[in-house]
Amino acid sequence: MNNLFTELENQNKQIPLAELLRPKTLEDFMGQSNVISDRSPLLNLLKTNRLFSLILWGTPGCGKTTLARLIATKTNANFIEISAVTSGVKDIKEAVENAKMSLRSGTKTILFIDEIHRYSKTQQDALLPHLENGTLFLIGSTTENPSFQVVPALLSRVQVIRLNSIDDKSMDSIIKRGFAYLAKNYLPMDCETGAIDFIINLARGDARYALNVVENAYFASDLKDGRRNLTVKIIEEICQQRNTRYSEQEHYDCASAFQKSLRGSDPDAAIYYLAKMIAAGEDPRFIARRLIVCASEDVGNADPMALNVAVNAYKAVELIGLPEGRIPLAQAVIYVAKAKKSNEAACAVDEALNDIRNGKDFPPPMHLRDSHYKDAKKYGFGVGYIYSHDAPDVEQQFLPDELVGKKYTF
Repeated sequence: MNNLFTELENQNKQIPLAELLRPKTLEDFMGQSNVISDRSPLLNLLKTNRLFSLILWGTPGCGKTTLARLIATKTNANFIEISAVTSGVKDIKEAVENAKMSLRSGTKTILFIDEIHRYSKTQQDALLPHLENGTLFLIGSTTENPSFQVVPALLSRVQVIRLNSIDDKSMDSIIKRGFAYLAKNYLPMDCETGAIDFIINLARGDARYALNVVENAYFASDLKDGRRNLTVKIIEEICQQRNTRYSEQEHYDCASAFQKSLRGSDPDAAIYYLAKMIAAGEDPRFIARRLIVCASEDVGNADPMALNVAVNAYKAVELIGLPEGRIPLAQAVIYVAKAKKSNEAACAVDEALNDIRNGKDFPPPMHLRDSHYKDAKKYGFGVGYIYSHDAPDVEQQFLPDELVGKKYTF
């Protein structure tokens, strides 16, 4: 009877498009060329059928679960998948018993734990002896930095692999593949120019989200003469998002205009470009980093508080995120834009670096060299140095002999 109910449940399931199109081979796995490529270390290990425990760290929808399943397929391993949200030590014990049974038939086991950062210290510690003795191999996935969320004992037994958000080129292929699948299995469709780019901008590197939008937008689109007609307006209404023009080129153009407006002391223009970047889904941390750069490069010591304001805006955004984070960002943008400007620090260090790169790489004078060891004075190191706090009016030479009189600051 249970089998009958299970069969009926499976028949009535509406499987999401993202699951239907999940890659079946490593060759189909897109967007992570830094991890999976012809000569990548990970792929070389898998080709030798070598397993090892690892944690996949990346943003939602970047392919962590998919990669774990593909690794199991590539190595012919028994694959046990659990979620840290709904499982505990009892589930780990059951997985261990399953792994032991598989070993008797010569099959290795991968235990995949989704959102492993949600496990407590006790639950993470329960994995240690079984990784240590080779009973099973662990693949954990997390959106959080493992250095902060995984206990050191477990972290020392795994390799951490960082996955990127899916790049726009790969996302374009994924979205087109989704529409092609729907058009083949249901009705043909016409897609308005700009619709795919809009989904790419909307998804921000999350392939699962992109395919969910593809599926919903397809079935919400107008039907005429046996064809679906998808427009940007339909996607906007489905997702409650307005189409803000923001291609990769516009990303760089807007960031450039933002920083130049700050440098040029135009707070109104800087606020406009801030709003444009936020509306387009720009990572607020990227915006805050541009602020920090400007506060040092263009404001500098003319108003040292600007750097504090910019750094605190970055911290605030990390703590509260958007939409609330727009306010400390705007506060910092206005402050930095209105602050007095000085590029003395940037010019000074760049000129010194240029001198060193062009052969003016000289040692410090003898009296400034380290003298905190037994034989230093025997070599003349530190001899003649005057402690500046004891004799603030006594002039000393601090630049190398070859650069005496050189001025890097204004």
